[in-house]
Amino acid sequence: MTTLGIIGAGNIGSQLARLGVANGYDVVVSNSRGPATLETLIEELGPRARAALPAETAAAGDLVIVTIPLHAIDTLPLPELAGKLVIDTNNYYPQRDGNIAALDEETTTTAEMLQDLLTESRVVKAFNHIYAADLTTDGLPAGTENRRALVIAGNDPDARETVTALLDTFGFDTVDLGPLTESWRIQRDTPGYGPRMDAFELREAVSAAIRYRDMPQAV
Repeated sequence: MTTLGIIGAGNIGSQLARLGVANGYDVVVSNSRGPATLETLIEELGPRARAALPAETAAAGDLVIVTIPLHAIDTLPLPELAGKLVIDTNNYYPQRDGNIAALDEETTTTAEMLQDLLTESRVVKAFNHIYAADLTTDGLPAGTENRRALVIAGNDPDARETVTALLDTFGFDTVDLGPLTESWRIQRDTPGYGPRMDAFELREAVSAAIRYRDMPQAV
């Protein structure tokens, strides 16, 4: 893997672009407003980065990171993402995305929704439970005591292995939840969402996660 395609250049996307360039990847970045609006970011990132349209970004990426609001996933370039390994960073915020019945009822997850849309891609959930600013400050070399861990989930074991290697390059250990159905364990308001944890602590946190419907209701 030599080129990261990043669809979405907000807080998470721009930080992942910085990590990619810092670790020797070529990076292609897009947003919904066009390449010209990314000039400042590309100038900062240097010669290993360029801006493009979303379809061009998807086509160029050996691995493609989708980091756009959930309500916008229907705008993704499906033909160019076919056959790709796609990382989903998304979380569901009804106030931003509108209410989505299947997510409110917890019959699916955001990553499963993306996988259902990208039928010819391999989707892996990652980077959704770390604050953007921490991405470029919390990474540590492999083997460092108390190294921060991040969760992944995906239906394809080889895809999960590839993303585990990417996380290691970026400075993080991995807690692998297995299939996408388990990705609810690291959605917003769960114990592992947000805080810095090592692998042991994060495994404990995701094991303790409960469904929204089972959470105590405020009086």
